[in-house]
Amino acid sequence: MKITIFGGSSPLPDSIEYQFAYDLGAALGRDGHTILTGGYMGTMEASSRGAAETGGHVIGITCEEIERWRKKNHNPWVKEEWKQVTLQDRMIKLIDSCEVAIALPGGPGTLAEIVLMWNRIQIEAIPPVPMILVGKEWKNVFTMFFQELETYIPSSSIQNIQFAITIDEIISLIYQNNQN
Repeated sequence: MKITIFGGSSPLPDSIEYQFAYDLGAALGRDGHTILTGGYMGTMEASSRGAAETGGHVIGITCEEIERWRKKNHNPWVKEEWKQVTLQDRMIKLIDSCEVAIALPGGPGTLAEIVLMWNRIQIEAIPPVPMILVGKEWKNVFTMFFQELETYIPSSSIQNIQFAITIDEIISLIYQNNQN
C-alpha cells in the first residue's frame, strides 16, 4: 500500500518527534508498505529512514521551489525521487499518489496538505482516502474547527478524518480502513 506521511521539517534526530516518525516509518516498512514523503528533513527524513532501514520502499516527492529556497536536496533514505516544479505540484502528487495519508504534527505546510487533501476528497476530485491525523494537537484543532464552523462542513466529509496518538493506533486504523 502507498502511504503518504505529512509532517514538519523542524524535528531534529535527537527529538521525541523524530524518533516517533522513525518508529512509524520502520513499522510501515516492515509491513511492506511504500512510504511517500516530502523527501526532505525532520519527520520526512525520520519516517523515510525508518522505512528504508526496515526494507520499505521510500519515494520522496520534492520540488524545485523548495530547493531554490532551502538549497538542500532530498534526504539520503529516499530510494526514488519524484521531483516536481512547484510546491503546489508537490502537494498534489503526495495527495493523489496515496491510499492512506498520515499527518504527523507540523506547521502551516502540514496544515495546508491536510486541508487540500480533505477538500479534494470533499469535491470528489479524488476518491475518499483515509486521513489519519496524529497527536492531540490535530485533534484539538479540528475539533474546534468542526464546532465553530459546523454549518460550513458537510458531516459526510468529517468521516474521512480519523485521529490517533500511538503507532499501534495508526496501524490499526490503516488495517481497518483497508478492510472496508
